[in-house]
Amino acid sequence: MTDLTPNSSYSLKIRLELPNRAGTLATVTQAIASVGGNLGEINLVERTHRITIREITVDAASTEHNEKIVQAVKALPDIKVLEVYDQTFNLHRRGKISVESRIEIRNQADLAMAYTPGVGRVSKAIADEPEEIYNLTIKQNTVAIVTDGSAVLGLGNLGPGGALPVMEGKAMLFKAFAGLDAFPICLATQDTEEIIQTVKNIAPVFGGVNLEDISAPRCFEIERRLRQELDIPVFHDDQHGTAIVTQAALYNALKLVKKPLEGVRIAINGAGAAGVAIARLLRKAGANTIWLCDSRGIISTQRLDLTAEKLEFAVEASGTLADALAGADVFIGVSVPGVVTPDMIRSMAADPIVMAMANPIPEIQPELVKDDVAVMATGRSDYPNQINNVLAFPGVFRGALDCRASDITSKMYLEAASAIASLVAPHELHREHIIPSVFDPRVSVAVAAAVQQAARADGIARA
Repeated sequence: MTDLTPNSSYSLKIRLELPNRAGTLATVTQAIASVGGNLGEINLVERTHRITIREITVDAASTEHNEKIVQAVKALPDIKVLEVYDQTFNLHRRGKISVESRIEIRNQADLAMAYTPGVGRVSKAIADEPEEIYNLTIKQNTVAIVTDGSAVLGLGNLGPGGALPVMEGKAMLFKAFAGLDAFPICLATQDTEEIIQTVKNIAPVFGGVNLEDISAPRCFEIERRLRQELDIPVFHDDQHGTAIVTQAALYNALKLVKKPLEGVRIAINGAGAAGVAIARLLRKAGANTIWLCDSRGIISTQRLDLTAEKLEFAVEASGTLADALAGADVFIGVSVPGVVTPDMIRSMAADPIVMAMANPIPEIQPELVKDDVAVMATGRSDYPNQINNVLAFPGVFRGALDCRASDITSKMYLEAASAIASLVAPHELHREHIIPSVFDPRVSVAVAAAVQQAARADGIARA
């Protein structure tokens, strides 16, 4: 397998003491480069007649690569490594989010209005007219990010504590990209009924619920029940966020290869939450031929081990993932690293579209098939065409909360996907640009507007 590209998720800061003489720093940078480290900032901390102290930032490809870089520097004569910082861990120390007051309490009058006794009037107003909760509290702008830690990223069942850094990061993204106040709710239970009841019990505080990193098939039942039993939008990002952005990217990729969605055969590897949601949204959008695969191969009508969700996509064909890819126009991977080979890609139809989205290592490294595909997308930020859920979920919730939608519908998903795709103008569209940047400020605005319009068309907007 091709080595991963060094990236900032494995960024080191190395503080060094060097002799103050010409060429010493060059020996350090050469040693780092010789083991594949990617140099960043070099800062001078202190200089005397005898020594200099510098901090050097280096991107690596893995924890093992980090250690290799540090050892290469330590091996240099006359160089003293003073400290090594893992920048990702340092960024997370003491958490990444905080709660701040919108109102400054400057005197007794402010206190009397913000808290007792004045707040009692506001509480009574809400008790008398429950809809006032949207006008007089944080509910109109607040999202609960709920997880049980059973399927954290691609790492598995890490539990609620292991999930918390991810949920904090999610809250940051809600704030940065949509101005929404989101809070992590990491539950110390993986019982379906307990999760459903807990979310129902805390729902009065929140305008929406974002389910996250809950393993399949329980996630389907939890989402279904909460959508039935709550009157606020419930969105499982691992399912629908992934599906929306994948759909947006596929709209534009198919324009490039001049193939209609209705006429292509799509092979999806991974039949968990994301794979099933992608298949469902593709079908809603008009795709007619979808072959869904899991670790045992094609989801076939001949198999007796299928869940209800997999049965929706059972086909008469049977065989392995390689069989599914032979002659396929599109491959979508939401599974595990390295399961696709170059020969499998070469067996696909002309001008194949490949979306290998396993993280951090895709189903196939782009370098291995760069001359064999028409369009390549991954889930990584260091390759073109990153399929990143942050293109979807902030705008989806912004739109849903602004119109006080009671639910989030398939029409809202499809309109969100179309809005994302439309931000890549025809003259900008090429094989390495089928999806807008996550930092494009138009994205959440466009998605929110599309979601609101769809909610009104579906008759579920209450404002």
